[in-house]
Amino acid sequence: MTILKKNNRNNKKVMPALPLRDLVIFPNMVVPLLVGRTRSINAVEESLASEEELLVVFQSNPHVDDPEMKDLLSVGVSVKVLQSVREQNGLMKILVEVMSRVLIKDFAKDKKTYICRVEKVIEKPAESKNKENEALSRLVNGLLEKYLALNASVPKELYTTISTIEDPSRLCDTIAGYLPLKLKDKGTIAETIPVEDRLRLLIDILNSEIGVLEVQKKIQNQVIKKIEDTQKQYFLSEQLKEIQKELGKEGESDEISQLRAKIKKSKMPKSAEAKATEELSRLSKTMPLSPEATVIRTYLEWLINLPWEAETEDNLDIKHAEEILNEDHYGLEKVKERILEYLAVRKRAQGLKSPILCFVGPPGVGKTSLGKSIARAMGRKCIRVSLGGIRDEAEIRGHRKTYIGSLPGRVIQSLKKIGVRNPVFLLDEIDKLGQDFRGDPASALLEVLDPEQNNTFSDHYLEVEFDLSKILFITTANTEFSIPPALLDRMEIISLPGYTMWEKNEIAQRHLIPKQLKEHGLTDKNIKFSDDAIFTVIKSYTREAGVRNLEREIANICRKITKKIVEAGKEHSYHINAKSIEKYLGPEKFSSMAGEKEHKVGVATGMAWTEYGGEILFTEVLTMKGKGNLMLTGHLGEVMKESAHAALSYVRAHVKALGLDPGFYKDLDVHIHVPEGAIPKDGPSAGITIATALISCLIGKPVNADIAMTGEITLQGKVLKIGGLKSKILAAHRYGIKKIIIPEENGKDLKEIPKKVREDLEIVPVKNISEVIELAIIGWKKPADKKVEETQPVLT
Repeated sequence: MTILKKNNRNNKKVMPALPLRDLVIFPNMVVPLLVGRTRSINAVEESLASEEELLVVFQSNPHVDDPEMKDLLSVGVSVKVLQSVREQNGLMKILVEVMSRVLIKDFAKDKKTYICRVEKVIEKPAESKNKENEALSRLVNGLLEKYLALNASVPKELYTTISTIEDPSRLCDTIAGYLPLKLKDKGTIAETIPVEDRLRLLIDILNSEIGVLEVQKKIQNQVIKKIEDTQKQYFLSEQLKEIQKELGKEGESDEISQLRAKIKKSKMPKSAEAKATEELSRLSKTMPLSPEATVIRTYLEWLINLPWEAETEDNLDIKHAEEILNEDHYGLEKVKERILEYLAVRKRAQGLKSPILCFVGPPGVGKTSLGKSIARAMGRKCIRVSLGGIRDEAEIRGHRKTYIGSLPGRVIQSLKKIGVRNPVFLLDEIDKLGQDFRGDPASALLEVLDPEQNNTFSDHYLEVEFDLSKILFITTANTEFSIPPALLDRMEIISLPGYTMWEKNEIAQRHLIPKQLKEHGLTDKNIKFSDDAIFTVIKSYTREAGVRNLEREIANICRKITKKIVEAGKEHSYHINAKSIEKYLGPEKFSSMAGEKEHKVGVATGMAWTEYGGEILFTEVLTMKGKGNLMLTGHLGEVMKESAHAALSYVRAHVKALGLDPGFYKDLDVHIHVPEGAIPKDGPSAGITIATALISCLIGKPVNADIAMTGEITLQGKVLKIGGLKSKILAAHRYGIKKIIIPEENGKDLKEIPKKVREDLEIVPVKNISEVIELAIIGWKKPADKKVEETQPVLT
């Protein structure tokens, strides 16, 4: 701790100090102070006891509780304590008179108080009264008057008091002390000793404050003017209404008149017109700029702009429609036939309700583009709404108009956008609707997609009925099972299982190649694809039901050809054949079979159906020493596990016919695995595949790898009907399978299989598992000329 000795030599002396946190005071001021720190209270008491002046110093940082020399301004003031009162809470109130400005030379603290060595500042009278200072003083007074005129928080009487001060130094200190300036600006003025510099600094500060006050006043005036204009408009409007009422000539504003005319012109039904008129009456009694008026105005605009009567005229020329459908899509005869039937009936019966069609098929088979093609064939406008991921019922029915920012649902929004009431409305990905606490959008679609109800569809926002029966709704989905049953019941399902490779070739030559040539700036003179090249791409570089990947591979070839032409700088013709495909697309991605060309024991080839089309599925069975446990792996579902148990039970019940030891299972563990374990698998159609692989493993004879099979197995050995046969057969054909075993009950479904595929495959319908074993297991001989299921089951 620094110890300061009292001395008066060279105008220097040591005084008790009182630091102020957030206040700066100036000479000739009388101000009250609240003292709280113990050392500060002790300094005041010491000053009172000695009847000497007290030093007040100013902290540059108000957040410091125990200040040092570095935390203080370089200038303080000596004050005389006029009054002091000690509060019950320990604080002290004092009234002080500021005597003079002093320079702080040193600052320390002893045991009780803060003490400071200071040097008194002596101002020469002649220095403060020269002509330049007088001019600056007058300028300060002028700025003060302007400041007080702009700042209503400072009493105007202050100018009268200050304007009588002639001493420039006192004038500057008084203004700085009493005006609500920033603490930092006050501190800077206190530290500025020369009067002229102090006046110039004060002028700069006052100019800055006046600029801020002028901007503040300008903003305030703008706000007040807006409020006054609104009030004026409201009062005048009310007065005009009263005057017209007294004269018996009540009228309405131009806006109300225009809206009324638009309501008449829109040809909306009487119920909707009554609702619109009611809302219009409310609008006329509402303040124009109120939030409620905006809500009503928006609601009326929605009602007016909806296509209540506007519609396009259908083109019912069947030949024209057939030409367009064939031009846009190859194959898909079932869908085209259904659309032509609808047009034919429409031509004969005008009151026919539009069907609700649902195209179900794997990605890339043309479901969405087919909907657009149907609209073009009928001469209708087309609008598409994707339903994938929608979880809020309000997306379909809209929100109540009482909510801020509320809107109608997507159906009404789309109709307003398209401008007619009879478009082709494509609801894409209807099987991917979500559901959560905000409601079930699938349930909201029940009214939209029901021909018996949608002529009175009610949107929450509109609160009036709208006729949707003129719309031709077409929905698309990858699977049927993920669509809610009630919704599925309202739609006519049309399956698009996929394309054969011949159909894919035709689609590529007619549609995909011309499209990619155009997109890449090429012509048919630059590049030509042979049929063999397209077949090679289909077999070796794609494995899909649709044609999306085929289009990508064609685009890949076109990019490389375009790059070659640009690098050469001249036109050139390229012929793409089967041999040159590898040059552009690299090594083959798929073989004719998925790696299983050898006849193996315990491995059978099945056929499966997924939302992406048909697939082949291998089932592997191994036995090992154990205690009769059955292990099932490969991410199998419950139904598929039950099929495995049924197959094992069948084998155990027919051990004699199969030539097995009746107690074989007691010392063996059986492990059944379906590869690609990351993919979930389920369904009963793998029953005969599991049974065949299990029997093959137990008797030690291989399964023919060129045969694929599908069918559900019962405990009696019967082979039951399955679904998705067309997709499965097309997938087997893509994989190069030669022979297919199917349930006999599915024989009637073979008519849907393209003729070229049927000619390329040997399809064998079967009734029981014994026929499957004889066809699939190489070297199998039925014992004693009896079928397996004809033997008496062995009870073990």
